[in-house]
Amino acid sequence: MTEKFPKGIKLKLNKEYISIYATIALFLLLFFIGSIFFNGFFSLQVLSNLFIDNAYLVVVAIGETLTILTAGIDLSVGAMIAFVSMITSDLLRKGVNPYLVILFVLFVGIVFGTVQGILIQKFNLHPWIVTLAGMFFARGSSYLISIDTITINNPTFTKISAFRIPIAPGAFVSINVIVSLIIVALAVYILKYTRFGRTVYAIGGNENSALLMGLPVARTKILVYTLSGFCSSLGGLLFTIYTLSGYGLHCNGMEMDAIAACVVGGIILTGGFGYAIGPLFGVLTTGIIQSLIMFNGTLNSWWTKIAVGMLLFIFIALQRIIVIRDEKKKIVTN
Repeated sequence: MTEKFPKGIKLKLNKEYISIYATIALFLLLFFIGSIFFNGFFSLQVLSNLFIDNAYLVVVAIGETLTILTAGIDLSVGAMIAFVSMITSDLLRKGVNPYLVILFVLFVGIVFGTVQGILIQKFNLHPWIVTLAGMFFARGSSYLISIDTITINNPTFTKISAFRIPIAPGAFVSINVIVSLIIVALAVYILKYTRFGRTVYAIGGNENSALLMGLPVARTKILVYTLSGFCSSLGGLLFTIYTLSGYGLHCNGMEMDAIAACVVGGIILTGGFGYAIGPLFGVLTTGIIQSLIMFNGTLNSWWTKIAVGMLLFIFIALQRIIVIRDEKKKIVTN
């Protein structure tokens, strides 16, 4: 009796996800390299720490993703984190209820993002100019509150910051991680399964075509910047809980880290293409580079920026290849 077995198993990868596959593969490769060269690197807690240390950036990168998908940008996110940290720490110092403070700073982020969206859409201003002005406004407003660092001693915030959720023996995550993963899950669902998500991609692909299709372009673009403002304020709140302090120079230049995470995660800067799960792995990839440098102990922290810069060159080239391939396909089809 002879048994027949299949000659081989073919694994077919969806070419649309090639940039995400590349980011995940790079992340796993870096984690594998770290596990070989450094004792204690291969552990669940090291992986958990990547999420704990970068939870705020994951949330901010999701908001940045929405703007980039519409062929826009938001340069104010880093300054908003500092602004939120200063508002939060100052109000807590004055004895305001911590839960009211949380609601207030989230409201501030929503209003801030909505105003930027209205200026961009209604007055036909370029997102770079509007959000750059927003960056200066938020950063400057932080110093109107105080030029010094404000330490948070509020018991509620201290408990939230210290709270740990066990996920395995000897490993845990913080509340910030849970919040960031919920935001990622919501973004994935919204972009993939809702009309709003489809409109976001349509605007990024070709705004004029989206208008001709009767899609609510104006409303969607304003809402995108509203959500970006919400994400930046929520990210600022997570960062404040993480550091338990407020300072006007917090996250100076962090908007570039968020954009870098989006690019490494496969979000094309010209808009219309990318997936919300990508920036999560983009943040983790840049985070693991920083962890490798810390474990090494002999390299300057600026090597993180150098490595991320090299990654950006590589992934922008990969994005360009994808765009050229799609353009050739359209020409052949027509």
